[in-house]
Amino acid sequence: MNTKRNVYLNMKPLEEARQILFDHFPGTGTMAAETVLPPDAVGRVLAEPVVAAVSSPNFHAAAMDGIAVKAEDTFGASESRPKELTVGTQARFLNTGHVMPEGTDAVIMIENIQMVGEDRIRIEAPAFPWQHVRKMGEDIVATELLYPRGHTVTPYCVGALISGGIYQVPVRRKPRVLIIPTGSELVDWRTTAPDKLKPGQVLETNAYVLEKMIAACGGEAVRHNRVMDDLDLIRQTVADTVAGDVDMVMTIGGSSAGSEDYALPVLQELGQMLVHGVTIMPGKPVILGDIQNKPFFGIPGYPVSAIIAFEQFGQPLIKRMLGVADDPRQTVAVVPTRKIASKLGVEEFLRVKLGQVGNHIVATPLPRGAGMITSITEADGIIRIPRQAEGIKDSDPVYAELLKPLSAIRNTIVIVGSHDNTLDVLADQLRVGDGALTLSSSHVGSMGGLMAVKRGVCHLAGAHLLDTETGEYNLSYVKRYLPDTPVRIVNLVMRDQGLIVPKGNPKNIKGIDDLGRDDIVFMNRQGGSGTRILLDYRLGQIGLSPEQINGYTTEEFTHMNVAVAVLSRTADAGLGIFAAAKALSLDFIPVVTEQYDLIIPEDYFESSNIKILLETINTTAFQTRVEALGGYNTAKTGSIV
Repeated sequence: MNTKRNVYLNMKPLEEARQILFDHFPGTGTMAAETVLPPDAVGRVLAEPVVAAVSSPNFHAAAMDGIAVKAEDTFGASESRPKELTVGTQARFLNTGHVMPEGTDAVIMIENIQMVGEDRIRIEAPAFPWQHVRKMGEDIVATELLYPRGHTVTPYCVGALISGGIYQVPVRRKPRVLIIPTGSELVDWRTTAPDKLKPGQVLETNAYVLEKMIAACGGEAVRHNRVMDDLDLIRQTVADTVAGDVDMVMTIGGSSAGSEDYALPVLQELGQMLVHGVTIMPGKPVILGDIQNKPFFGIPGYPVSAIIAFEQFGQPLIKRMLGVADDPRQTVAVVPTRKIASKLGVEEFLRVKLGQVGNHIVATPLPRGAGMITSITEADGIIRIPRQAEGIKDSDPVYAELLKPLSAIRNTIVIVGSHDNTLDVLADQLRVGDGALTLSSSHVGSMGGLMAVKRGVCHLAGAHLLDTETGEYNLSYVKRYLPDTPVRIVNLVMRDQGLIVPKGNPKNIKGIDDLGRDDIVFMNRQGGSGTRILLDYRLGQIGLSPEQINGYTTEEFTHMNVAVAVLSRTADAGLGIFAAAKALSLDFIPVVTEQYDLIIPEDYFESSNIKILLETINTTAFQTRVEALGGYNTAKTGSIV
């Protein structure tokens, strides 16, 4: 085993790293030409200017059904002094698209003529020259430039190419990019059933993602089989393949500074390193290099790191090779739903959910781990936090790069607050009723939801805050924290909350009292969540202090994450809802049935989107799906508290 660790030497800022790469590979539009049929040219880049071979139309054609005439023969006709024309000499019947007869230059529509006998017609208005006629070359004139070199062919272009007599289209050859996934832990999803996946094994996905991203920007990907973590094997694979018919090589994984990260030593042996490490997050470990005058990329193995590294380096280089611009994404001003800290010295690509609330587009951060592919699949945009900043304030407008169109963002209902599994059902059920409407939920706890309502950065909040004096839910908290914000409280569900424990309850946990045992490790919810408030209330009732609980300070933000912690034996117990325990086949010890409500500001209660949401939760389809999750009661669902 190689125990030597790579070191990031002189990491480069993003723009400097890009400039180093582009200066080293300066060729623009360097791909050779090939010819394809017009329909196959869609999405391809023209290697040469395309000049029309024929005119379109290539004859004078009737644009209407009617009679072809010589315009001057009709001059002087009016309602009071109609003119008669002889069919066959002065007027000839024809249909749309027919060739104009010799000596005619206008068409009178069939509905504007009157038959007078078998060979005479009457008109009551004159025609003007070229009336209702498509003149030869009206659309395309032979020898005119249809498209310049570097133009990307669209589906619309196909008709013009064929009409202009272009049956062979000169396009730039697609850059061929070889993708080599590396890592002994990787397994092929096509041959590994999900339930057969062993601890330590990872389904290889990055190569498939990059393959489609390469195709989307005009390249052609070639996927190599997985290569084990072996320096000699990886070196030989890269050496053999880079000598072949490829224009660019990308290894995936092994680009960091670990003892089994071999991308850098392979590059150093076979070629020239340009950059190792860029001050971006995710994507920091990316490697840029040159092997046999071909670009080499050591792509990080974490999915989001791989995506961002490719978008910042691989994609623009492919487009430069094709001679097309790498146009930046559209940006829009957004207001963060909360303050966001960031690491100084690193430019962070923060994935966010977006939604229009009032006159603002609000941004809710998604999980930031580079290994969390869902943080980018669920994202509506990306906020780039500069490396000179330590974060962004919730009061400061910033710009987000859009990953989805503004129309979709304006049709997004933003809910902030406590997590509940029924929100996933609601999000899906909304798409059944209104395909354009989406639900964006951010899990910051019940108190976090109330504060989001107070700041006006959400359409509604989810809460289950117990008033320990009255036994009521949410009402007293709304009065206390939202005194100046008129709201409606609508019940979503009643749900069973309790202790989630492993299947079979091996440690024989019976209730909250057992959390103080030395052999119990607990997984808590974050401060401000309704579940945390419930726990603290019950601890106070039985006289158990937080310090006596092993794991009290260890927090998760959703019921499902608590359940996963129990399933993986990270914890012996966690407080959560029955539905989360049932979903992962865990045991459940009931503690309380609680009320989960939606807190909706009056400003949005009558809006069309909220009306659709309320109509949806009152449907039998939604309530049936909710009760199937287990631990829910929908008897009060939709009622205004």
